[in-house]
Amino acid sequence: MFINKNKTYIEKIKPKTKWYIINAKDQNLGRLSSQIAYMIKGKNSIFYLPYQESNTSIIVINSKYIKLTGNKQKEKIYKMHSGHPGGLKINTLNNIQKKMPNKIIEHAVKGMLPKNTLGRKLFKNLKVYSGNRHPHSAQKPIHLTIN
Repeated sequence: MFINKNKTYIEKIKPKTKWYIINAKDQNLGRLSSQIAYMIKGKNSIFYLPYQESNTSIIVINSKYIKLTGNKQKEKIYKMHSGHPGGLKINTLNNIQKKMPNKIIEHAVKGMLPKNTLGRKLFKNLKVYSGNRHPHSAQKPIHLTIN
């Protein structure tokens, strides 16, 4: 019996993590989220492999100034369930934007990432801040503009 001992070996090239900073002020939620998800997956890199974690981290600032089209401010609903009977909590986007403006962008991007362990790892590379300040200046992020 012949056993093939040759295995395909793909070297794990882990270049230094690139940090990008995006200003969300007056940006459309969907367009911004899709660009962030694209970058976090690493599809803009020459090292892209769909089953490997990328080396990109994204910082989003001014999330409380995100722009929404249509009547989403009043009509869009976020549902959360505790798992217990009667544990459904319903919030409008307007209420969430006042209390936790970061959650809006995080929820949108998380929905665009893969629903598996890789997606959960990639989501940790997203940092969202409601104001103009962030604690990641030591990483020297590159400013990115999204049209």
